Formats: sequence, structure tokens, C-alpha cells
Amino acid sequence: MTDTDPLVPVLAGLVVDVVWFLDSCEDDEVDPDSAVKMMESVSWVLTRLPQVQRDRFLTVLNDLAEAEQDLDRREFLEAFPFASGLVEEEPEGSGRAEA
Repeated sequence: MTDTDPLVPVLAGLVVDVVWFLDSCEDDEVDPDSAVKMMESVSWVLTRLPQVQRDRFLTVLNDLAEAEQDLDRREFLEAFPFASGLVEEEPEGSGRAEA
């Protein structure tokens, strides 16, 4: 049975957006050490998902990237799985996300 819960893409997008914000904010907006700790925490949680949930998350990220009109967010979505440690190989043309 395929998980078609519409909440999953929304939550996945929010996770990516929070990491994107932390990665791109200025030092006067968020303490850099705190931002790094939070991004590492997100990555830690995501890498500990059961494989079925991790695969679902990766599928959702791919779907979000394919549908994204904003080029910067699309590139971040494409790079996110590698940057967060969910996959071992960086996709070609990526490298922006630093979760």
C-alpha cells in the first residue's frame, strides 16, 4: 500500500525550508553555532528513520524538486538528500544544501 497522506509532502517541504533558512541566514539573524547544531540534529533524525520511511521521504523530496518553480529551492531540494546524509552520492549539478 502506498502512503498518499498529503501531510507528508507538506512536512518534508517544511523540514527542507527550515534547514535552508538556517543554512542561508546571516550571523545576526541566528547564531551560527546554533544553526549548525540544529541542522546536524535534523540530519541525525532523518538518517535514523526506518528504511521504508527514509525511502518515502526521498521520494517526496524528488517529487517536490521536480514540481518546484524556484530554481534555488529546486537545487536545494535536489542536494538535500546528500547534504543530510540520506544518500552517499551527490547528484550531478548539486551541492548547495548543507544540512
